[in-house]
Amino acid sequence: MATIAIIGAGAMGSGIGRQLADGGAKVLTYLDGRSPESHDRARAAGMEPAPLEDIVGAEIVLSIVPPAEAIGVAELLSAAIAERRIPMTFIDCNAISPDTMRQVAAAFRPGQANVLDGSIIGLPPQPGKAGPKLYISGDGADRSAVLAAHGLHVRRIEGAVGAASALKMCYAGINKGVTGLGTAMLLAAIGSGADQSLRREMAESNPDLDRKLSSAIPDMYAKAYRWVAEMEEIAAFLGEDDPASLIFKGMAGLFQKMADDRASGGELSGQLNGLLGR
Repeated sequence: MATIAIIGAGAMGSGIGRQLADGGAKVLTYLDGRSPESHDRARAAGMEPAPLEDIVGAEIVLSIVPPAEAIGVAELLSAAIAERRIPMTFIDCNAISPDTMRQVAAAFRPGQANVLDGSIIGLPPQPGKAGPKLYISGDGADRSAVLAAHGLHVRRIEGAVGAASALKMCYAGINKGVTGLGTAMLLAAIGSGADQSLRREMAESNPDLDRKLSSAIPDMYAKAYRWVAEMEEIAAFLGEDDPASLIFKGMAGLFQKMADDRASGGELSGQLNGLLGR
């Protein structure tokens, strides 16, 4: 039985943990300082709380945390590893830019870890469904094979550390960018009295996008606070010289606005839900 550790017991981390446990793996997780909800999710997923010394002894350690925590997780594990003869295999699965991914890798001292670059595309696993894809780069030795053997949908891609993160930045920029753009323009339509006409026109001339936004926007509210740092990572990925980076700096501000709205009672989200018929 493989022992796999996961740092992060949010919706995605616990879902991945359940998928691996159902696939026959022993799944450990580190919960110090985490919320009671994280503890409950981990237990429900069959994940076993463990101290850091056991985490770093696992066959593979996955980091599935908000982007702003990615480097801190690597530093925490590096401090816990100390000196050991066999390097740990560590996969960062977070929505971070290639440059941030390289900072994650640099947090480990030479010989401490085999660092792989991962990106998760798709929704958290649900019982009876295939689950998201885990793209991995920098894995010439096929160390991620154990994850596929225990139920994860793993896709190795060509390229060194940074390639999988670049894929995530591009995909998230399109997918979440569309949600952000729709949110911004629907709010503008509400504010200017053009909302009903816009919805009618969207339904007639672009029904596929209308359907996507009708589900994607309400689904975004609870996640908006996590998307702020992700948009900032995409802006950094594009670089200061690319004018498109300003789009994603703006998206970060938009998602912060929606996160603040949710925390203060949800006036904007309520208006959007009324327009979207939710």
